Amino acid sequence: MIKDSPNPPSDQLFSVRLSIDSETLLANTSQDIASLQALTSHLAFEVAGAPRDVVLAICRMLEGIQLMVDRVLDLNEVPELKPSGAS
Repeated sequence: MIKDSPNPPSDQLFSVRLSIDSETLLANTSQDIASLQALTSHLAFEVAGAPRDVVLAICRMLEGIQLMVDRVLDLNEVPELKPSGAS
């Protein structure tokens, strides 16, 4: 008789550690979006016609998402610490 595993494999391929703070997550998201923008911008000049229109649309959507993520980062910016001894 085959016994079920006490820890069956998960369908989840990737996960994010629960201990990572929001600012770190947003900063990494911003960098990933910037990378995708670079890829789609490059690809737009490699294709023509309808596929180019699709790639440009994706690139422009990424630009909007990038602006929103950057705005959230700006709103949650950690204030700079004053040097010790400063009044």
